Amino acid sequence: MSRARVALIASARFPITEPFAGGLEAHIWGLARALTRRGHQVELFAAPGSDPALEARELPVRRVGLSPAACGDVSMPSRTWMEEHHAYLGLMLDLARDGEHRFDVVHNNSLHYLPVAMASALRIPVITTLHTPPTPWLESAIQTHDACPVVFTAVSQCTASAWRPTVPEARVVRNGIDTEFWTPGPGGGDLVWSGRMVPEKGAHLAIRAARTAGVPLRLAGPVSDERYFEAEVAPLLGDGVQYVGHLDRKELAELLGTATAALVTPSWDEPYGLVVAEALACGTPVCGFDRGALSEILAPDCGLLAPPGDVTALAELIPRAMRLDRRDARRRAETFCSLERTADDYTALYEEVRR
Repeated sequence: MSRARVALIASARFPITEPFAGGLEAHIWGLARALTRRGHQVELFAAPGSDPALEARELPVRRVGLSPAACGDVSMPSRTWMEEHHAYLGLMLDLARDGEHRFDVVHNNSLHYLPVAMASALRIPVITTLHTPPTPWLESAIQTHDACPVVFTAVSQCTASAWRPTVPEARVVRNGIDTEFWTPGPGGGDLVWSGRMVPEKGAHLAIRAARTAGVPLRLAGPVSDERYFEAEVAPLLGDGVQYVGHLDRKELAELLGTATAALVTPSWDEPYGLVVAEALACGTPVCGFDRGALSEILAPDCGLLAPPGDVTALAELIPRAMRLDRRDARRRAETFCSLERTADDYTALYEEVRR
């Protein structure tokens, strides 16, 4: 299979570096490395400060410099919105100008609408991976085309189904994790919860379930929503519940590997759930809410699911989850959650769209 020149589009807001802002940034970091190891030439569009060890050339993020008059206009959106819009607009105009001489394929992993809305201006194939449930901006961008020229993938069957009214033929390419890095630990310790501290990830529900079950819990992840953390999480800390901060991959792997079970408590339809894959790879069974793609990733021998939002039911499952065999959890990660399989699938798709 031939090597491809790939323009890999990520977030213009968050650098692709540790500690990661979220699962999307962790996924891009792993995918860029896996593609580079296969001999593909990867050029990354992401916020400045991304990890130089990726060995991916950084495409420039264009920053907007607005006049005081423009900033004071009544139509002025937030500064963050304007900077993101300007960055992606500059990128797409650059690729439209001569991208076909530099790249074989554009692989868009951003959540922004412009890479889809402007895809028809490019003379190279554009793949967009759907990482979230449907958003109005992206649905609008898709509908600007009579026949959208973008090839869509989705990170789970659940996500593909959610997008089906707008994207009827998104193929499923699940995210993966490096099972040579995320390795089994001894277990036997506290419960663990990891993820972004935002309402949709439900850290406060994990705390209530762990406390009801009478098992200590450690939580890790970036405080992405300060108001939520201070109002819903911080008051519940103590008495066997500890927030250990925003960890890098090595620290998080150690934490997961020493846990007896991992709690995953989404309050939205989780598109994939990279934290599930990471826990399984560390040999740690999962106990969570049956929302989104969690039931696709887990099997009964490595994870147990309670009805969405039912803290009491989740608490009742925790002792059973703690007794699940760690070898089965690891086996599930190796067979279902491997980054190598993800990279194989994308490499095959790059070859397909270039024909």
